[in-house]
Amino acid sequence: MLLEAARAVFAENGYERATVRSIAARAGVDAAMVNHWFGGKEGLFAQAVLKLPFEPAELVTVLRDGPVEELGSRIVRTFLTRWDGVGGDTFQALIRSIAGHEAASTVLRDFFLQFFTGLLSDLGGDRRELRVALCASQLVGMGLVRYVARFPPMVEAEVDTLVTAVAPTLQRYLTGDID
Repeated sequence: MLLEAARAVFAENGYERATVRSIAARAGVDAAMVNHWFGGKEGLFAQAVLKLPFEPAELVTVLRDGPVEELGSRIVRTFLTRWDGVGGDTFQALIRSIAGHEAASTVLRDFFLQFFTGLLSDLGGDRRELRVALCASQLVGMGLVRYVARFPPMVEAEVDTLVTAVAPTLQRYLTGDID
């Protein structure tokens, strides 16, 4: 209950503007309990937002299961279904907190580096770091528009529609010519 309240407040306000008092009020607990259980806002943020709802290594294993030509589709589908499955609040809180909290930037950057480096390790190809950054920009942008800015067409779109639209670009970033 407290972690859910924290995710919601961080998603609405970002790290800088979220307060222990507002999180505690939303959860229906005393603010002193937040400090007792989590050591303050930083500890609560770490548990509610910086702990991703999935493990990158597990995702790499799942996504490698299938033809390389369909990797872009599997990534987009997995990205959307995983974040849709947890309501998008953790993604929203992470994105809204990046500007004011270096750890949020680090978590996001490290996730994409670990995730895509693991996926690309067997694919060969040149300019691996650029490919990782391009893939991250595509997914973060899609997540930003769907979960943070909440553009109605993106929020309402079926996962299959977005996979069909976005996967070819991601596939090119992964395996195609990027020059």
